[in-house]
Amino acid sequence: QVQLVESGGGLVQPGGSLKLSCAASGFAFSSRALTWVRQAPGKGLEWVGSIGDYGVRYTDSVKDRFTISRDNAKNTLALQMNNLKPEDTGVYYCAQGCKTRAGTLIGCDYRGQGAQVTVSS
Repeated sequence: QVQLVESGGGLVQPGGSLKLSCAASGFAFSSRALTWVRQAPGKGLEWVGSIGDYGVRYTDSVKDRFTISRDNAKNTLALQMNNLKPEDTGVYYCAQGCKTRAGTLIGCDYRGQGAQVTVSS
């Protein structure tokens, strides 16, 4: 059974930093691409970035501010977020089995319960 558990969310001021972690189990972690998606208040799911055999890819709005990394020995995925902006506010999900088209999220097979990130002064 696939399990994805996020942690590390919270409230941060604009310009601040936050790191999210995702503990994964129930699948062959090292061989699967993993993704972070987010949902802003009142909006749909948005693809943030993915890490896989192809390297790491990000949506344009977070490039140069967010960094995705993984530790295959610990089955963990991380999202380091720097220079946070109010528009980064939302629930962030660790996900597996995601499909995107031209940077737009089509869907994911599995998602965690989410971690709330609020960027506000």
